[in-house]
Amino acid sequence: MCDAFRPCRIQGDVSLPSAFAIDVPDALLRRAQRGEASAFEQLYRRFERPVFTLALRLTGQREEAQDVLQDTMLKLFDRIGEFRGESPFWGWLRQIAVNEALMRLRKRARLAEAGEADEETLEAHELLLPPAAADAALLGQALQRLPDATRSVLWLYHAEGYTHEEIAGLMGRTASFSKSQLARGTRRLRELLRIETEVHSHA
Repeated sequence: MCDAFRPCRIQGDVSLPSAFAIDVPDALLRRAQRGEASAFEQLYRRFERPVFTLALRLTGQREEAQDVLQDTMLKLFDRIGEFRGESPFWGWLRQIAVNEALMRLRKRARLAEAGEADEETLEAHELLLPPAAADAALLGQALQRLPDATRSVLWLYHAEGYTHEEIAGLMGRTASFSKSQLARGTRRLRELLRIETEVHSHA
């Protein structure tokens, strides 16, 4: 048995972007805010996979993503009363998950290694992920080979829809840092996807 306090071990495909709408009945949220355990169980079931997917893409490690999932759900339990319905519930919960994941990356002290790079830009068409990214498995493999900061910026920008200013605020950096990481990361991701595609085509 798994629930918000005893998370399941996520298996299978976790490749889908998490920036999508998830409808949550107002009645369910009100029940959760009253402390009903069954309501929390339903919320956990609805958001387990998108939270884990987001955490995995930001941290690059399944075990750490499981920890982010657990911490996010515990914070949901503690802070559900703060949700006022002024924005979509998934956007509110997603912010908690992003903060938890980035906090773990900061603890690894790897975000700081990238430094405050000079701004590097790409043309608009170059910032689009290549067609090979449609292969979710290859995309996942390539993303995990990127540095933490670069992978985080790419995922927050492309999959979650954050702006450079929002990413800068989350990471305690500047918008120029976010733009530079996006440009470098997009180039590197294209290279990695090309290599992965060639390897698989000759396998």
